[in-house]
Amino acid sequence: MKYYIIAGEASGDLHGSNLMKGLYAQDAGADIRFWGGEKMDAVFRAHQDGAGLVQDYRDGAVMGFWEVLLKARSLGRKLQRCKADIAAWKPDVIILIDYPGFNFKVAEFAHDAGFTVYYYIAPKVWASREGRIRKLKAYVDRLFIVFPFEIPYFQSKGVPFSYAGNPLVDAVDGSRALQETRQDFLQRTGLPDVPWIALLAGSRNMEISSMMPTFMEFARRWHAQDPSMHFVVAAAPSRTLEDYAKYLGQTDFVHVVFGETYGALRHARAAIINSGTASLEAALIGTPQMVAYKVAPVSAFIMRRIITVKYVSLANLIIDRLAFREFLQENFTVDHLEAEMQRLLPDGPYRDKMLQDYQEIRRLLGGTGASEAVAKAMIDGLKN
Repeated sequence: MKYYIIAGEASGDLHGSNLMKGLYAQDAGADIRFWGGEKMDAVFRAHQDGAGLVQDYRDGAVMGFWEVLLKARSLGRKLQRCKADIAAWKPDVIILIDYPGFNFKVAEFAHDAGFTVYYYIAPKVWASREGRIRKLKAYVDRLFIVFPFEIPYFQSKGVPFSYAGNPLVDAVDGSRALQETRQDFLQRTGLPDVPWIALLAGSRNMEISSMMPTFMEFARRWHAQDPSMHFVVAAAPSRTLEDYAKYLGQTDFVHVVFGETYGALRHARAAIINSGTASLEAALIGTPQMVAYKVAPVSAFIMRRIITVKYVSLANLIIDRLAFREFLQENFTVDHLEAEMQRLLPDGPYRDKMLQDYQEIRRLLGGTGASEAVAKAMIDGLKN
């Protein structure tokens, strides 16, 4: 069968790549065309010839209401290209992965054109913009959810869904970073054998520009007090050193690695993370953390009026309490980061409690095998 998959950001590329592995395993004749990134492209090239990648997500990925508005014309052109490509290729199913601002428009077009539409990784309608449920019911044939707290929510809304666990468990547990030793990781990346704090600023230019100045001020202040501590910026593979150079200055205690997020987290004493999927990955890896996040003031103004959940971090939502602290907007300050890091770094009850909560989060997510189970459910649905 022919599968057309659309992922618009780094986390979607990760989940899409694992889903593609499952589709190839379950369907020997799978023919896949996709919007995504290098992870999805690597899986495609291992199973098919030709060029399956239509559009790289790294070309202009944005988030935040104001930020999206600024890119509206470019996104409109991409949408028209996507519609034309789907119409020409005529897939058996279109699989949308998160990225709701773009993917809901694709879903409406695809449904009206008579294509089967699956949505994998549900848009976070339980957090904001609940009115989108109407679109899920109207344009999506089946939703594939990945968080246990979504089960009662979508049941109450009457949205058809399947749940087979969370694919991040597979991604983390099967990663090279969790198999290799610290020394192997250091040798491979060239990082020094010193204690470090991991800094994750996100994968988009707008995130990097909003997070890195405060991260660097924190790093300089902390290093002045503790010269033994270094800092590793875990950068997305889509970025280059130029994206960070203007923030780094003349420092020899801040290092940047690309595409090594899991290893940087695993071998860190603690991490400061720009929300998103990475905070849940850190919980599964077992790295004590705090979450920080900042968007443009206009976006923050709107978000505060429409977001209905207590926490922004997936791990905190899963466990329904603060497993780790969240410092958002005006609370994202060096003083707050310093105070929390002083609690995180020493071995003791505070750190131990966070690690215990991580075990509970992992238990709630279920075991391994989610990606292939979802792929099988999708294929079974298409056959019936």
